[in-house]
Amino acid sequence: MMNPPLFDAACSACPIRHRAVCARCDAEEMAQLETIKSYRTFAAGDAILWRGEPLAFVASVVSGVASLSKTLEDGRTQMVGLLLPSDFIGRPGRDTIDFDVTATTDVVLCCFARKPFEALIEDTPHVAQRLMELALDELDAARDWMLLLGRKTAREKIATFLDMLARRSHLAATGDAAPTASALLDVPMTRDQIANYLGLTLETVSRQFSVLKRDGIIDQVDRRQVTVRDLSRLQQATGDDADGGVWS
Repeated sequence: MMNPPLFDAACSACPIRHRAVCARCDAEEMAQLETIKSYRTFAAGDAILWRGEPLAFVASVVSGVASLSKTLEDGRTQMVGLLLPSDFIGRPGRDTIDFDVTATTDVVLCCFARKPFEALIEDTPHVAQRLMELALDELDAARDWMLLLGRKTAREKIATFLDMLARRSHLAATGDAAPTASALLDVPMTRDQIANYLGLTLETVSRQFSVLKRDGIIDQVDRRQVTVRDLSRLQQATGDDADGGVWS
């Protein structure tokens, strides 16, 4: 484990305060949450939770990125999701976790003891409402991911991945999920991890990054940073139908 994070543990100073599970809580509800919370830190590569193990806590990601994955009986592993700041880990009412959760980068979690948190939900509609919103957001993301794996080309997959990072990083900085200009992105995964996440080969991932750079859509600062030169062209490259129109 890492050293404790260098930020104020008070909820009022939390960088995800207005996007996390506590976003709608009033002062009294925040005080209740304060009594059952703790921070935990994990270094990149650390296992946060193993599939099937008892779920002692639920948590919000404060900083860093974690991955959700499942391992098949023959040892094959598939990454099935990413957890970014403000995302929620665990399901109240479940005794175990259904996925392996691994720190992709250094991660800070705001953890709530599961049993007290479940009891608090019963009396705190604002937390229950926000949990439902987060669950619906996760459902939308899962549907987008199904489309990505099932229909999108390699170029569209890489563009979608970068567009998702751009939107989430802009949301964290401004509260607005629709960036319109250029952006400097921290890419929290290795090329091999991106390949696993998107169902591509390592060679294909590297090639598509090079193609996007050649086309003037991105510049690679280094292996972990990318400058998106034109977000509108990146969004076009995702293959998504932005206006909802029907091809004739």
